[in-house]
Amino acid sequence: MPKKEKDTAAKRSSILSRFLSAIERIGNALPHPATLFAIFAFGLILLSWLTSKLGLAAINPKDGVVVLPINLISRDGLHWILEHTVGNFTGFAPLGTVLVAMLGIGVAEKSGLIASSIRLMVHAAPRRLLTFVIVFAGVMSNMASDIGYVLLVPLGAIIFLSVGRHPIAGLAAAFAGVSGGFSANLLLGTIDPLLAGISQEAARIIDPTYTVTPACNYYFMFVSTFIIAAVGTWVTEKIVEPRLGAYEGEAVAEGEELRGLSSAEKSGLWWAFIVSLVLLVLVLIGLVPENGILRDAETGSVLYSPFMHGIVTFIFLGGLLAGLAYGFAAGTFKSDADVIKGMKESMESLGLYIVLVFFAAQFVAYFKYTNLGMIFAIEGAQLLKASGLGPIPLMLSFIILAAIINLCMGSASAKWAFMAPVFIPMFMLLGYSPELVQGVYRIGDSTTNLISPMMSFFALIVAFVQRYDSKAGIGTVIATMLPYSIAFMVVWMVLLVVWLLLGLPLGPGAELYLSQ
Repeated sequence: MPKKEKDTAAKRSSILSRFLSAIERIGNALPHPATLFAIFAFGLILLSWLTSKLGLAAINPKDGVVVLPINLISRDGLHWILEHTVGNFTGFAPLGTVLVAMLGIGVAEKSGLIASSIRLMVHAAPRRLLTFVIVFAGVMSNMASDIGYVLLVPLGAIIFLSVGRHPIAGLAAAFAGVSGGFSANLLLGTIDPLLAGISQEAARIIDPTYTVTPACNYYFMFVSTFIIAAVGTWVTEKIVEPRLGAYEGEAVAEGEELRGLSSAEKSGLWWAFIVSLVLLVLVLIGLVPENGILRDAETGSVLYSPFMHGIVTFIFLGGLLAGLAYGFAAGTFKSDADVIKGMKESMESLGLYIVLVFFAAQFVAYFKYTNLGMIFAIEGAQLLKASGLGPIPLMLSFIILAAIINLCMGSASAKWAFMAPVFIPMFMLLGYSPELVQGVYRIGDSTTNLISPMMSFFALIVAFVQRYDSKAGIGTVIATMLPYSIAFMVVWMVLLVVWLLLGLPLGPGAELYLSQ
């Protein structure tokens, strides 16, 4: 490379490095998300006192009622806090749904079913479809906790190296699917009931009876899966791989990840498939007939049926039964003790989440009880209405806001628990559905996962890259993943605009706008 080009590249690298260092410093300066919510909750207590003393009020545009703040620093406020702390926690919608879903997913993961399924998908792919399959497998892997990061990302590098391609390109393709495609999938995973529960709690600030189902973004997610996989493939093969050039390192493609499936693992997959198929047939028998047992008993509706309301139970059953079938057929489960151990370990992995939920639940409950959520929503909605922005620029702006916040705060659920009580009521008063607001948030959150040093697995990704480039650092990973981030955001924005223009529902019963 000529000296002038080297100097220009070094200058760009320096600017990027300074920008990333600034983001890293800001993110590291923030307290832990659980601590943040404790601070927010205490701040709301003080704010409720201050706003009540200042006489802050707003007029509800729906019924003309004057909404006043309720002071928590008072006898009644103190009594309410003492009496509702436990209920705020145990009644927080995302808590139970995530715990139940993870019990089933934990069995499937502990049995080895998910890992074997991913390896089968990647190994069976024709060479010309290899990149697409790796990105697609990454998108699909996010339904089950963090297995995509620890299994598929290093596997992508090894697979690429084994066929004579640059391993970092394979690693980047897998990482793009796992992290950048976090809001796309063909199946519902643990993140869906988690975010839906938070959205429901926020929506009930405006409408106490509003229900948000885990499948509320499913149609949009389904379509996004293939689009993100295709875009990730194009970026890998047209931008990332040519930039990396030929691999000249000393790494050799070998290891446990590269081996094919054993006969026991194949047997396990067949049994898991059979059991899953039987469960699917039983569900269809309960849904397809007009008097199906899984339909609503009075109206015969599928949309408002026990099936839709209990979809988390089916996530649990699907993971549990398929995991049991695989585990005992493949020999990874020897007794019921192994199954219970898998459930136990999935619960252990949620310890930090449960701590975070305790404080997040108090914050959301205070926001609702004090009427501050309603007041801020009314005032914010009036401000947005006065801006004259239509649905398309408004939602695109929200994507960018969520993407920027994601650079400094990595947890998707923590950010949404903070943002949902503010933005969902605000947009509801403008006529936008909570399901739409949640879907738009998920786009912004996913697209900058790839370049956020605050993402919980970012350090692990840097370590994986350093196996093939000892001089690589945060800047190397960001520079490699930035094209994916930009491409995903642009394409997802275009898809959202098309969705809005066509007026398509985001999921079963999840319309774009609230019915008047």
